[in-house]
Amino acid sequence: MQLCVALDLPTKKENLDLIYKIKEYPIWLKVGLRSYIRDGEEFLKDIKKINPDFKIFLDLKLYDIPNTMADAAESIMGLGVDMFNVHASAGKRAMQEVMGRLKKYESRPIVLAVTALTSFNEEEFSEIYARSITEKADQFAKDAYESGLDGVVCSAYESASIKKITDKTFMTLTPGIRPFGEEAADQQRVADVNFAKSAGVDFIVVGRPIYKAEDPALVVKKIVEQI
Repeated sequence: MQLCVALDLPTKKENLDLIYKIKEYPIWLKVGLRSYIRDGEEFLKDIKKINPDFKIFLDLKLYDIPNTMADAAESIMGLGVDMFNVHASAGKRAMQEVMGRLKKYESRPIVLAVTALTSFNEEEFSEIYARSITEKADQFAKDAYESGLDGVVCSAYESASIKKITDKTFMTLTPGIRPFGEEAADQQRVADVNFAKSAGVDFIVVGRPIYKAEDPALVVKKIVEQI
């Protein structure tokens, strides 16, 4: 299991200050919508300048018609990131087109599909998808697996089931991790590190418990030791 730190702070400077504090750890860093829209490709380059061993997860959740998603995925190839994601609800044809477009490259980033956002509770999710979170997450994961993706984004509670119906090497990345029982805030389906490990999670995403800590490096150290 690997740690991915969410760079969700309000300014580029705050994100960079956080990165400098944890630069000794060769971990993953998640660049989401706000950070990428605001700071762009230059921010990705700044991360690698601080520590070339950092791995970057570009969390943009591509969701559009198949050709547009494939075009965007091909553009991402030029950014030098190590992982990105798409929405599984865009459908199998869209996911297959993305992976087909990337076949011509000798190496490519890890590609994940988002199943159910961890901010959803059961009622909210069923209003949109008319199914339970577990049932639909399993279906989305199976679609992604059959479409040639490397894994999915899900909560820790769906990870074990997803690996059972796909393959143990099919990756799961779980947001909403509260390593030491911290407050859930706007997340609904949160878990700690030990639960994530027991569920076979490959990547845990941790944000607030690290960047709101007085000593972010110490929190990262503790999580890495626990992993």
